[in-house]
Order: sequence, then structure tokens, then C-alpha cells
Amino acid sequence: MSDLLAYLIAGLLLIQAGLRAKSAVRGHRRDRSLWGAFVAFAAAWLSRTSAGYAVLDSLGLPDLAYFVKHVLSIIGICVILRYVTAVYRTAGPDGERSRAVRLSAVVHRVATRASAATVLVMAVIFFFLLGKPDTSTPYFIARYHDGAAVAVYMGLFYLYAGVAATVCAVQWGGAVKDAPFRSLRIGLRMMSTAMVITTVYSVLRIAFLLVVTFSRVSNGTEHTQEMVTDTLLYLCFLLWGLGAIAPATHAARERYHALRSLVELSPLWRQLALRFPDAVRYRPSTLFTRVTAKAARLDAARDLFFSPDPSLPARLDRFAMDVRDVVFLLRRHAPHDLAERAFARAENDLRPQHATDVQAEALWIRAALSTVDEPVPESTGTSAPYPFDPGATPREEVTHLRNLASAYRLTTASDALNLLTRQPTGHS
Repeated sequence: MSDLLAYLIAGLLLIQAGLRAKSAVRGHRRDRSLWGAFVAFAAAWLSRTSAGYAVLDSLGLPDLAYFVKHVLSIIGICVILRYVTAVYRTAGPDGERSRAVRLSAVVHRVATRASAATVLVMAVIFFFLLGKPDTSTPYFIARYHDGAAVAVYMGLFYLYAGVAATVCAVQWGGAVKDAPFRSLRIGLRMMSTAMVITTVYSVLRIAFLLVVTFSRVSNGTEHTQEMVTDTLLYLCFLLWGLGAIAPATHAARERYHALRSLVELSPLWRQLALRFPDAVRYRPSTLFTRVTAKAARLDAARDLFFSPDPSLPARLDRFAMDVRDVVFLLRRHAPHDLAERAFARAENDLRPQHATDVQAEALWIRAALSTVDEPVPESTGTSAPYPFDPGATPREEVTHLRNLASAYRLTTASDALNLLTRQPTGHS
């Protein structure tokens, strides 16, 4: 059962590392630090398993798996501690720092030195002072019960883990109220709770270490202590791993909505961009269309999934901006009363799935596109009116453009021709 939990936790941590691998490779310092912490902790948990112990024990050094597990844990703690304190070391609009944050900033400065010193002392004790282990028990402290060296060795480890966990608990707990979205608040609460559990774990282990150093305990007491503290350790890492994943659900949801909006907006964007390729930031793909017109969907998919934008939300912002830029150019070609005609036509031919203004805007764009090849009107010297509200915020604009693209798909070249040849009736 312990092996199964260890593999489960290691897998959870490796999933987190995989999700952050791209950012780590790109050189983002904070993401690289967090990635390193997940990898170190995952490796530490794998070294706890029977297979990990067997592999390390085959190297010929007794109990090497225990030492590797402890060192990897300290490395993971050091990296996560530096990450946390770097993120939260300042607070307030003017850089004012609370007492807790100032304390964490001090810990941030000494974390690496403390980690190196702790590992060095533990290494000296492990390789030169522990002696021969008692292989009749699987518990590390019991394997070296007759010496004070193990008390110093494990005491340093638990003390380091407890202090670091306390700092992380304070930081993550204090950041909850300022978290901008719900899933991040949930994740921070879970990770803060995990660190509180780790602190309790460290205190209990130190207390037990003091007891067994100066007295004997029964095998039943020792077994119960190991079960209780191991349970706390499992719970801590499960909470921390799930808490670290929780904020990613917000990003995943944002990417999903962005992709959905892109799919709906793409046909309108592509048609406008093909007519005005110099007005958009990145020209629409025509790689496959040049071979056969039937491959237009492949080019559309290429624009959706293989454009140089850094993210889907950034691509969506670009599509929206490109649509607005092309509409601005279309106003130079459109008849001055085109909007009036479009409103009149939309009112007379109302389609229940779209509002009148959205239908009118879609008709305006369809008709304006059909006039691009004609000479620019010179009667007024001004652009045609465009009295359509795109929305007050970027989110509202995306929603509006999705509705516009849906309405545009229902328009035809015949609608454009009728709009340009008939006079408006009834719109005021």
C-alpha cells in the first residue's frame, strides 16, 4: 500500500513537472524553480519505493536510498522555499512589507546556504558516523538506535523541513485574500494546509526522535508513530500536489474558451484577412490552398493551431484586432448610407437567433466586402459610418465578434447585392 501511494504521489508531481516543462525550457526563472521542486520531490518519493530502494541498495552502500531521499527532499524544499519567498517577498502598492514577508525575505537569502550546510553535515554523519544498520527493521531511526549521530542527522532534516513548511504556510495562507480567481484561492488554501500538516509532521518526528534518543520504546509504539507520521506525510503531498494543480484549471478553462472563440471567429477573420492581407499582423495561410482549393480547411486549421502567437488568448486578441482593422479599411469603400440600409434590412428580415444590430453589422461587412474592387467613393471624402457597438471590454468584444461571425455565416452574396441596390426603408 505504501508503494502504491508513493507511486501515486510521484506521478502527481511528475504531471505537474510536465505541465511546467515548456516554461522551464524557455528560461522563466520562477517556473524553472517550481519545475525543479516537483522533479526533486518526485524522485524522493520514488526512492521510497521498494524498487527505488533495491536499485540504490545495489550500488553497495547500506541505506543509500534513505540518504538520497533525504537529500532530494532538502533540495526540493530549498527550491520551493526560494520560489515562494521570491514571489511573495514584497507586498503593497508602494513596496511596503509585512512582518511575515520580511521574515520570508530573510529566509530566502539564507535558504541555499542553509540547505548546503544541512546536506554537508548529514553527509558526514551518514558516511562516517552512523555505523552498520540493523536490517531487521525498515525504520531508519530504529536501524541506528544506539547512536546519537542519527538523532543529529534526522534532527537537522526535520528542523529544516519544519521551518521551511512554516514559511510556506504563512506565505500561501496570506496570499489567499489577494488571489484574483477562485481556483487559485482554493489551491493556495490546500497548499497552505499541506504545509501546516508538514509542520505538525516535523514537530511529531522531532519529539519522537528525542524520546527514542534517551529511552526505549516498544515496537508497537514505534510502529504506531511511523503510521501516524507517514499518514501525515502522504496527506501533505496529496494536498500540495492537488493544490498546485487547482490554479491550472483556471488557465485550462481560459484556453478552452479562447479556442472555442477562435474556431467560431476564424471563418470571418480568414475571409477579411485574405481580402486585406497587409492589414493583419500575420497573413492567413495559403500553403495548401495553392495546391487545391479544396484544402482551404487545412490552411484554416494551420492558422488556428500553428500561428506564432505565444498563447491561444493572445491569438484571439490578434484575431479581434485584425477584424477591427479590416473594418476600418472597409469603411473607405462602403457607401455612406450602408449602415442605414443594413439596419432596415435586418429589421425586415429578423432572424430570432441574432439581434437586429448584429445582423445589420454582418450584412454591412458582407456588402462592404463586395465593394472592395470598386473605386473608392469620392463624394464626401470621409469614411462610411459604422454605428455598431463592439462592447466596452475585451471579453464583451469577443462575445460580440462570436455572435457577429455566426450571423455573418448566414449572409450570402445575394444579400450583399440586394443591400447595395435597394434603398433603405423604415429605419430611423
